Amino acid sequence: MQLWDGPDNASSPRMENILNEPFRHTQPGSDQDGGQTKVQELLKSTQDHNKNYYSNYTNVYAPIIVDSDSEPEEHMEHCAEESTDHKTAADIISELYAKTTQTSHSRFNINRGNVWDGAVRGFKRASFDPSNEILVRFTDDEGQAEDGLDNGGPKREFLTLLMNCLRTRRIFDGPEDRKFITLDSKAAKDDEYFLAGKMIATSIVHGGPGPRFLAETFYQFLTGTTTDIEAKIEDITDDTMRASLLEISNAATLDELHSAVERHSNILLIAGCFHYPVIVDDKKKMIKDFMRWYKIYRNYFSIQRFKDGLSTLGVMYALEQHASVFRPFMCASAEKLTSATLQEIFEVQLSEKGSTRRHEETRVLGFWRDYLLGTEEQQTGLSLPDILMFATGLNTLPPSGIQPQPKLIFQSTSRFPVSSTCANTIKIPMSKTYDEFQTDMDFGIQNSPGFGLH
Repeated sequence: MQLWDGPDNASSPRMENILNEPFRHTQPGSDQDGGQTKVQELLKSTQDHNKNYYSNYTNVYAPIIVDSDSEPEEHMEHCAEESTDHKTAADIISELYAKTTQTSHSRFNINRGNVWDGAVRGFKRASFDPSNEILVRFTDDEGQAEDGLDNGGPKREFLTLLMNCLRTRRIFDGPEDRKFITLDSKAAKDDEYFLAGKMIATSIVHGGPGPRFLAETFYQFLTGTTTDIEAKIEDITDDTMRASLLEISNAATLDELHSAVERHSNILLIAGCFHYPVIVDDKKKMIKDFMRWYKIYRNYFSIQRFKDGLSTLGVMYALEQHASVFRPFMCASAEKLTSATLQEIFEVQLSEKGSTRRHEETRVLGFWRDYLLGTEEQQTGLSLPDILMFATGLNTLPPSGIQPQPKLIFQSTSRFPVSSTCANTIKIPMSKTYDEFQTDMDFGIQNSPGFGLH
């Protein structure tokens, strides 16, 4: 179908014929040779021809397509004011967790090779209740149950792996660290948007991590702290659509802009932001309107279901009231784990002062601190999140904080490190040299269950 063809194949003059008229060289607003009037009549004619053709589409999006200078109804009012108290994320999560029931349990059977499958079964189970305590049992490659169904270590590992699974689901689009909700018909049919929101809320309240991959502007829209969506064309992952917008954006003259708008009129019409540009700068508003439609309006139903899921255990309300407090746990944070952070997190368990063992432990403690520094500087085979994951089941700091506080213990029964994620402890070997210490630490952690899956 051509740009000006309706569903009955009726045709109107093509834009290229209109653009060749003398009005291209006149000042905006003039009617020289009737050019401006022609375009206005042409746009009206197009709307009449396409009225029936687009009726189904507009019926679907009627609640969410608005004028370019307006916003969806619920965002017409002033953005919600954020709570001015100085609670930490851990304080807020502690209040939410206090409302859960530790005497009842929701059980998950998880295979690390396919975390998503087991998670979906568990969350959709009729007996699942997010306010119950979560108990997770991992199975090894032979299908035998591992020892680990108790004080939270398997749960934290499961929630960490689950957040990583969500990052790659089809309901999210955009760069790795700036994702937003996108429309997928099968996911909508399966109500995956609601499920994803429930998973994130459950993870946050039960001591797991937040997603840490949402786009900043999307998170602001989600929590009501802004209604103005700023997005980069480069964030669009569809190659054809991105190339079309870049061509419009890069138009240097009015003639080039007219040609680009005509070539890519289909996507502009669908987005409801097609209009006749009279100056080159009109492209900015056209692109901004398109990006607003692409990221918000076309996905509005999916976003609402995602928010419904996030309302589980009161998390969505907490995000709205304390948006800035939770932002580092929902969006990609510039703050990364550091060796200093891990040194502070782990409480060192030393023997009695003056003892021979205490002397050996302080020597190995120097190895441990150098090992963290070397890992931070990428001089070992691991990353700092790998070390934290090995000891606690978490590869990042969760909103609730890590409870109980992780401990560093010295042991001479094994040449490799040993951990208990339930107790948040790591037992390091009493190696004779630093090179031996580094080699054994790398080998022990890299060969632990689940390494490489997070």
